[in-house]
Amino acid sequence: MQALLYTLVPLVAVIAGAAYASWRRPGPAFTAGVQHLAAGVVFAAAAGEILPALKHTVSPVAVLIGGALGVVLMLAIKRIGEKFEGPLALTTLIGVDLFIDGLVLGIGFTAALQTGLLLTIALSLEVLFIGVALALGLAGRGWRTGKLLLTVTAVGLLLPLGTLAGTAAAVLPTAFLTGLFAFGLIALLYLVTEELLVDAHESPEGPLVASMFFVGFLLLLMLEEAMTV
Repeated sequence: MQALLYTLVPLVAVIAGAAYASWRRPGPAFTAGVQHLAAGVVFAAAAGEILPALKHTVSPVAVLIGGALGVVLMLAIKRIGEKFEGPLALTTLIGVDLFIDGLVLGIGFTAALQTGLLLTIALSLEVLFIGVALALGLAGRGWRTGKLLLTVTAVGLLLPLGTLAGTAAAVLPTAFLTGLFAFGLIALLYLVTEELLVDAHESPEGPLVASMFFVGFLLLLMLEEAMTV
């Protein structure tokens, strides 16, 4: 139940991103800067919270299988996104993305409250831009604001559904849980390297924009240290 309450934060972020994009299209420099920031935060969460749980594991085979499944699934989603177009394809793919984010969040809360909290912060920044992307994609196809926001809200509900699935994993055997952690790690790394940073680099960027990745990384590390004091 606690994990579900925290899932409301990224859910609100998705809707807020869509609402902002419906009201005012964000500029490329601002978008790229915050995408770098989000990428740094997510990378820090993956490296600082999930990776340590997999080091020196007693189930290296589970790590390999979970990681391999993560790679295959994320690449398959990318491939499908390249082949299909239209509102249905867009909302479906983003819905799958949000479900995976929720799954990772739920897995984090099964590990520790601190892990879940830090992942909540990281994923909230990420899904903010998912909301922006979905809103811009639907608005470009002539959707009205009311219908657009209702659709984004409905798709956003896949976040708590994913979290429920992730928290349910707490009852699984250790090997299965280890595999899920490996899957979550790959999903987060893919998010940073193949989505946030790729999209951010499509816009012209100066040193300030590029530095936001490291700002986000250091901010989450400092927050983690503050939470352990």
